[in-house]
Amino acid sequence: MELLPQIESPKDIRDLSYPELRRLAEEIREYIVDVISKQGGHLAPSLGVVELTLALHYCFDTPRDRLIWDVGHQCYAHKIITGRREEFRKIRSRGGPSGFPKRDESVYDPFGTGHSSTSISAGLGMAIARDLQKGSRKVVAVIGDGSMSAGMAFEALNHAGQTETDLVVVLNDNEMCISSTKGALSSYLSRRLADPYYLKIRNEVKRLFKDKPGGDKLVLAVKKAEEALKGFFTPGILFEELGFKYVGPIRGHRVKDLIETFKQVGKAKEPILVHVLTKKGKGYPPAEENPSLFHGIGPFDKETGEPLKSSSLPTYSKVFANTLIKIAQKDERVVAITAAMPDGTGLSAFARRFPDRFFDVGIAEQHAVTFAAGLAAEGMIPVAAIYSTFLQRAYDQIIHDVALQNLPVVFAIDRGGIVGDDGPTHHGVFDLSYLRSIPNMVVMAPSDEAELANMLFTAIKHGGPVAVRYPRGVGLGVDIPEELEPLEIGKGRLIHDGGDVAILSVGNMLRACEEAVALLKEEGITPSLIDARFIKPLDEELIVEAVGKSSLVVTVEENVLAGGFGSGVLELLADRGLLGGDRQVLRFGVPDTFLPHASQDEVRRMIGLTPQAIFDAVVKRLG
Repeated sequence: MELLPQIESPKDIRDLSYPELRRLAEEIREYIVDVISKQGGHLAPSLGVVELTLALHYCFDTPRDRLIWDVGHQCYAHKIITGRREEFRKIRSRGGPSGFPKRDESVYDPFGTGHSSTSISAGLGMAIARDLQKGSRKVVAVIGDGSMSAGMAFEALNHAGQTETDLVVVLNDNEMCISSTKGALSSYLSRRLADPYYLKIRNEVKRLFKDKPGGDKLVLAVKKAEEALKGFFTPGILFEELGFKYVGPIRGHRVKDLIETFKQVGKAKEPILVHVLTKKGKGYPPAEENPSLFHGIGPFDKETGEPLKSSSLPTYSKVFANTLIKIAQKDERVVAITAAMPDGTGLSAFARRFPDRFFDVGIAEQHAVTFAAGLAAEGMIPVAAIYSTFLQRAYDQIIHDVALQNLPVVFAIDRGGIVGDDGPTHHGVFDLSYLRSIPNMVVMAPSDEAELANMLFTAIKHGGPVAVRYPRGVGLGVDIPEELEPLEIGKGRLIHDGGDVAILSVGNMLRACEEAVALLKEEGITPSLIDARFIKPLDEELIVEAVGKSSLVVTVEENVLAGGFGSGVLELLADRGLLGGDRQVLRFGVPDTFLPHASQDEVRRMIGLTPQAIFDAVVKRLG
């Protein structure tokens, strides 16, 4: 009989034997592969932590004890055994569970995540709140080795070590090469060093001798001996110096080892870091062989592991990367930077072509931007390709280190706009607003692949800070020009000339606007349509001329309405005295809310970013 259908909550796993837990892990993996092959999602990370998930819920009293998943893309097994097994079949689709932990989804998700390196900070906050409230619950933060590359994680470790509060950090290590520490001796030693009796004796020795003459030397000698022993077998001295008791490495696919370790760790009352070695994609050969591909993947053939491609058109990310390679072949000053997203941004191809001019700085967007500023200050032309939602993490660096010094850094902002299934933590709908207010910054958005290529060329030639913002997904099938042409900064395009209504589009909204124009013309309404191209600076003369002919002005953007392109147009019209009277302004964009997870088209329909919605609203306003 299958075990998984019997698991409704973590309580149901706590009476299982070790052989039964191993069987359950296999069933969970089969279930995850089956669902994600149809739905798409973060497969490899979740397959790598199945045993770890079971061990944590087995040893800790969740949801009373707090279990926080950093980033959260490894939380699928966690969702399945916390009462969401059936709902998991609709994960990341409209009405189904999120692909990440979400506080309003389950009591087992105590902290929402989606961006990396936040778990230790959040966990420490929860632990201190517990202490102030005289509570006794445990707090466990699980963080991956990739997320540990961010400065925020070390800031939190440093703070937690100073507080000496009861906090468990689990380092899920699926990439570091620590071959000499994978043996049984290391695993045995780690379990012994986590034993509460050992910890008690260690602390008693410190207490007894600390204030006696010469006691500090004895305490230091004991500490040195312990560090020497552990340093011989383990890589944990760094964490010890930050104030954490280090335990590990533990073999992350051996349920017995994990449970024995966590049982001991659960009795301790000090900051402890447990180092667990796992394998991304564990149990599904295609994901084990190519964990990068299966980190986040769309639907695929479960038998072969081959992605089910729905379009032969290149993605905007690929167009960007190919164009950058073409430009870099002629200009040796061009370098590329990414923050742990070489595949997602398309820059893996650039890295193969120009390995000495490619830099993956890890999950460290702040460093990426200031690093780019340093390169630019010495005459290089850095292109920092970062997802819109992650560039938010480096806002101060954009202002202080790049724009203030007017340095020629190009921001290639991938996934600008609605991204779909990954939901509110990943929708890139704030960038036009948070960049538009920065002095010296030029902000542009292409309406198709050819525009993207020319805009990237323009940005590299500009000589100052430039952001090129483009969407997730495939292009429109527009041919890329063989010879790239620089655009005049701040100049838009008049697509249709008319007088009844002026429609101003930016970025990937042009196609929807063109379809809306066709519908309006069928009703005898003759709109003018402008592809603004530039959010900053605006093509003021082109916009003013079109507005002067029309009683209704419509702005369309895939960005929040607050402070975005439409706000810029309103400011322009107000400054020119063109508001008031019979003239109305109708803005289409993202309302003042966080958008849910659903397909891109479903989200656009929800918020009225469709040709029909534009048509209906214009007809209604015109009476």
